[in-house]
Amino acid sequence: MSRTTRTVLAPRVFALADDLSGAAEVAAALGLRGRIVLGPATAPPRDGESVVLDLDTRQSAPQDAASAVRAALAYADGGVVLKKIDSLLRGNLAAEAAAYATGATGVVIAPALPVAGRTVREGVVNLHGTALHTTDAWRAERGAAPVSVGAALGGVPTRVVPLATVRAPAPALYDRLLALVAEGYHPVCDAETDTDLDAIAEAALQLGPGIRLMGTGGLAAALGRRLARADGSGAPGIDGHRHPMGAKPDRSTEPVRDRSTEADLDRPSRTDAAGPAGPARADDVSPAPDGTPSRPLLVVVGTAEPTAVAQIAQLVAAGAHHVSLPAHTLTDRSTRPPLNIRTEGGRTPDGVTVVSIDGTHAVHPGAARSLAAGLAHAVAEAAQDSDLVLTGGETARRVLDALGIFELLPLDQIHHGAVRSHTADGRHVVTRPGSYGATDSLLRIARALRPGLAPPSDQAPSGQPVVPPVPPAPLGEPT
Repeated sequence: MSRTTRTVLAPRVFALADDLSGAAEVAAALGLRGRIVLGPATAPPRDGESVVLDLDTRQSAPQDAASAVRAALAYADGGVVLKKIDSLLRGNLAAEAAAYATGATGVVIAPALPVAGRTVREGVVNLHGTALHTTDAWRAERGAAPVSVGAALGGVPTRVVPLATVRAPAPALYDRLLALVAEGYHPVCDAETDTDLDAIAEAALQLGPGIRLMGTGGLAAALGRRLARADGSGAPGIDGHRHPMGAKPDRSTEPVRDRSTEADLDRPSRTDAAGPAGPARADDVSPAPDGTPSRPLLVVVGTAEPTAVAQIAQLVAAGAHHVSLPAHTLTDRSTRPPLNIRTEGGRTPDGVTVVSIDGTHAVHPGAARSLAAGLAHAVAEAAQDSDLVLTGGETARRVLDALGIFELLPLDQIHHGAVRSHTADGRHVVTRPGSYGATDSLLRIARALRPGLAPPSDQAPSGQPVVPPVPPAPLGEPT
């Protein structure tokens, strides 16, 4: 009798995010075959597929955000369910968490993102070792930063699981999570490293059906590592099935993914021939017959982060054309003509244009959505035939909405959070949270898409000294 080998598919993963850059970050972190869907959802994931749904609720009213979560959960048909939250606890966290917890046996919460220096100790988020509520990370928000994860979750009943328990020998963490869930609490887990998050994901998956996960891209990466592990423990997971030891998932259709580390935030990409991770390759961009890229590259910066100024300056020094749009022309729906990024020769220098909002005058945080919509309207015509780099989730979503793009297929990460995806019409789109990346972030992204881009210099292409761009207006784009 012949023996038949059965391919064991990873369980379905259905993840929810409140903005597009966060959705892309989670898709890349999971590292599974799947799609990013610009919501609302229309169908549950297929077997072995991950679907990350952008709910587009970061700037919504709390009640609308909660309704969007409830509607999306109707498509969580078995499998693993994950709610991506902002690592700095921004957005409609309390309203969405309450909706997400409804109907669940329990929610295991782990907001740490070690790769970005965001850790959790005693239930308090720390940014590079400093308590979040004592930093200026919420400078573009309407209120003050919450003093703890529990405070950010409002009326959702939580209990902190300390770091000592997270790091204790098995089954201490599992036992503690199980006890808290049985008492009606949702565990908030301390974590400072990826190893901590791996332990949390492992214990949570063992709790069985009815348990949902909530966390950042760090928890998503831990979940992806657990689901893809070749020598699985065989323990039943949230999907209710036992995963055989040594079962290897089919990776033939997986995107290449980058296993970024904290050090990666400050160093150039490199090729790692020993593993699936690596930088973008030159042959990923099809050249035109004359050897130039087949599409212009449009970089749209919709972020209030101070590093954006230096990031833009490095692109300009490498030959990119910079267009700064006055904020009032975007918010008052003026008749400003659409942006034209073409030169008389048909292209801008090196085919790269970077567009930002002139931040000479401060803009109220409440104007974030209208500014992003105005910015998307301004660049829509230029974006029609361009590859795109979009920073800030609100800006990214508004631009893609204007182009009628409703689904992305994630390919890889150029650096942590800078996720390159492919669209049905053949273009590349890179999304990145507004606060991510070192000063060379945009240059690294542009070079990944356009390998021939000149190195930065102290002189602009015309021979004139580079003039630093005006700081972008504060859109309040969170991570």
